[in-house]
Amino acid sequence: MRVAVQKNCDSALRFISDDSRENLQTKDCNPKNCAFLITQSNQNYIESAKKNGFEIFIYPKDLIKYFDLDLKLVGITGTNGKTTTAAMIYSILLDFGFCVALLGTRGFFINGKEKRPKGLTTPSLLEIYSAISEAKSENCTYFIMEVSSHAIVQNRIEGLHFDLRILTNITSDHLDYHKTLENYISVKNSFFSNPADLKLINKDEPNAHYTLEKAITYGIESPATLNAKAYSLQEGITAQIAYGKEEATMECTLFGKHNLYNALAAIGAVKLLENVPLNEICKRLENFGGVLGRMQVVHQTPLIIVDFAHTEDGMEKIFQSFLHRKIAVVFGAGGDRDKLKRPKMGLCAAKYAQKLYITSDNPRSEIPIQIMQEILSGIPQDLRNRREILLEESRAKAIRIAIQNLKNDEVLLILGKGDETYQIIGNKTLHFDDCEEVQKALESLH
Repeated sequence: MRVAVQKNCDSALRFISDDSRENLQTKDCNPKNCAFLITQSNQNYIESAKKNGFEIFIYPKDLIKYFDLDLKLVGITGTNGKTTTAAMIYSILLDFGFCVALLGTRGFFINGKEKRPKGLTTPSLLEIYSAISEAKSENCTYFIMEVSSHAIVQNRIEGLHFDLRILTNITSDHLDYHKTLENYISVKNSFFSNPADLKLINKDEPNAHYTLEKAITYGIESPATLNAKAYSLQEGITAQIAYGKEEATMECTLFGKHNLYNALAAIGAVKLLENVPLNEICKRLENFGGVLGRMQVVHQTPLIIVDFAHTEDGMEKIFQSFLHRKIAVVFGAGGDRDKLKRPKMGLCAAKYAQKLYITSDNPRSEIPIQIMQEILSGIPQDLRNRREILLEESRAKAIRIAIQNLKNDEVLLILGKGDETYQIIGNKTLHFDDCEEVQKALESLH
């Protein structure tokens, strides 16, 4: 992408691009005023950039000279919970009257307005700098962003100073990229390796390794700086929480223990950033209505919920939110991605759900039925005999059958895609929305 520089430290330089194919023969852009940003992702294209006419080359450490980044930056990483935690912090700070920007899986927002549609969890370095600069131009005090493991490895956050770094959790994911769980854990923890950085860490996460300097913790099971002393997860979340000697009651309309963790992370973040009374933060959290595709209630009776959970750990957290109900689940696994998690997802679903509808997610170049069989392989025969299990390649049909068979005392969980509005089959990206399919199925019943 190409962006305009925001600070005139070099009177000749007007644009920066990270694309070696950039058109340098336009009215505004030419080799004398457009620099090529060399990053880890494009360093193999330097010769191509030279052949295309680039004469000025800069590195990530140089970007600070061209962009105004003078605001408070908050980065959130973890296997699950990044999107919800980021959205909670964003919502609470907005309710306190701050100007706030949010960058992550759902897109780029400033003060409640969408600026860019959803894309990568953490976009390219140049796009991040451009977004922060845009937020600064709109007088934002805070910039909240999700930080993916890919972005950490690929140095897509190079040169950024985070005023607060937050860890939600670390479980298995993206092993197709990181190869081993140990590598993945190491990458996540590397985000917290600098002793000078203020850190907010989930104390209950056994895979968290971090420097103790400037580390604040939150937790439910372990003693932590911010603790849930008592809580109820029936029909939402109610908790008595304590931060040092301060105590407050927290109420939230979301479901599940994992969302209690997300809420604690968000409350802890705002407490560290602004040091306002704990009960005032909790009051603001009550206004948070959730994130599309994250434990989204699509229908009440019978209860139907759509969620993005696409790992064994993510699924288990959802299932544990409904231990008091009978569970039916529709799910699959993405193609051309970590294959090791597929049987684990199958076993996890069979442990908690009475009805399993195993179907397609985004099969990509793989054969859907083969992915489904790999999921099924994780379920022992004795457990299969005690469960209703259907393999249905068509996700729309699987949702329809699940709803047709759903009873009022059951909850249907449709997992894996969340608020995605597409399905990738082969080399085609087709429109598909779990929530829309639910509505179609309900309408057909009536």
